[in-house]
Amino acid sequence: MIQWLLPVIVAVASAVVAYLIYRAKIQAAEEKLEAQLREAEQVKQNAREQLEAERRELKLAAKEEALKLREQVEAEMKSQREELDKTKRRLEEREDRIERLSTEMDNRSRNLRNREEEIERREERAEQLVEEQERELQRVSGLTRSQAREMLLAQVEEEIEQDANQLVRQTLAKAEEEADRKANEIIAWAIQRCAVDHTAESTVSVVALPSDDMKGRIIGREGRNIRAFEQATGVDLIVDDTPEAVVLSAFDPVRREIARMSLEALIADGRIHPGRIEEAVCRAREEIEETMKSAGEEATYETSVSGLHPELVRLLGKLHFRTSYGQNVLKHSIEVAHLAGAMAGECGARPAIARRAGLLHDIGKAVDYERDGSHALIGMEICRSRQEPEAVVHAVAAHHEEIPMESVEAFLVQAADAISAARPGARRETLESYLKRLEGLEGIARSFQGVEKCYAIQAGRELRVMVKPDSIDDRQAHKLAKEMASRIQSEMEYPGQIRVTVIRETRAIEYAQ
Repeated sequence: MIQWLLPVIVAVASAVVAYLIYRAKIQAAEEKLEAQLREAEQVKQNAREQLEAERRELKLAAKEEALKLREQVEAEMKSQREELDKTKRRLEEREDRIERLSTEMDNRSRNLRNREEEIERREERAEQLVEEQERELQRVSGLTRSQAREMLLAQVEEEIEQDANQLVRQTLAKAEEEADRKANEIIAWAIQRCAVDHTAESTVSVVALPSDDMKGRIIGREGRNIRAFEQATGVDLIVDDTPEAVVLSAFDPVRREIARMSLEALIADGRIHPGRIEEAVCRAREEIEETMKSAGEEATYETSVSGLHPELVRLLGKLHFRTSYGQNVLKHSIEVAHLAGAMAGECGARPAIARRAGLLHDIGKAVDYERDGSHALIGMEICRSRQEPEAVVHAVAAHHEEIPMESVEAFLVQAADAISAARPGARRETLESYLKRLEGLEGIARSFQGVEKCYAIQAGRELRVMVKPDSIDDRQAHKLAKEMASRIQSEMEYPGQIRVTVIRETRAIEYAQ
């Protein structure tokens, strides 16, 4: 029995203990829950208090912001009211001014109408006076209204022409001064770079003889040697009374040079007969061909002109034996090439074309005695047939203005040709041609009305003309000088330029007795 009760007691005790433990846990949980509830209530209370505080702060901030906005709005409204007041005052003032202006305009309009009426009355009166004066003038002068108008128009036209001529003279003088200065600079610079010595060359050849006995051997029995020589060379051999010399004369300089070389070789050899003459002429002709080729090549090398046709090179060498007014044509062509190339470089043109055209500009003189026409046009045909550039062909043909100039290089070649020809000592002029040129200048000057005296001075490079002061006034003197220069340029050929000076002098002379 005791054994059975013990487990029951233990079980009951365990149950009691477990119940007590459970109640203790429940009580602890309830206490913890109450504590949490109290804490939550406290937190809620704190949150409510904080929210209330923030709400009060927000209300205060909102009131302050509303107050500020109200003050701003009131200030803006106040400024707008002030601005409106100012605008209203300005509008009132403007209306007052408009009213005053309107009143003033009405007054002015009435005054203008009155003035217009007065002007109309005065115009009518003036027309009446003008008509009366015109009738009186017509009666006094004997001129009709149209005649008086024509006279007045002629006088006004003359005054306008004088003013226009004066303006033209001033403009031309300024332009010519600037152009002359620039041109002189370019030309002087080119001449300084390209200056060469010039020597006048003869157009006949004189061959010295060791003695006068050689003249008889040159003539030969019954003149057979001189006939054979002239037939082989095409040159006239002149044997005259000149001591120890004979003269070779021919239009072709190459034939004359061949004859000179042949004759000198025959004289040096001493054996002169027709067979020997033919051999000497053949050898001289071969040497001349080589000389021409060498001279042409040297000219192209000196002027830096390349790619020329061999025939053009040969013709250039042929110019070595040609002279123009005593000036060697090949040396003249070389100088023209240098001058034209230098001026083209300064002017911004094509220096290569200018040099090439300058070297070839007188190429026609190598064959002008074989063909009809001027050497410029002959040179144009030669250059064109040898496939030279068209710009070069044009410059060669136009350097004597036989065709119109169409390029800067053509003008430069013409200028370089004139510079080289007008250089002191470059050309030799015969007395006959010199006097003829002076007479031509003075004849042109005397052909103008009002010319009293005229003189060609400075070797024909200046023409001074004295006019009658009663017939020519200052304005007409300028016009006369221009007309004379134009006529000289169109009617005469001359190297360089000719200055025309017209002098008008008025003298007042009285005698004391």
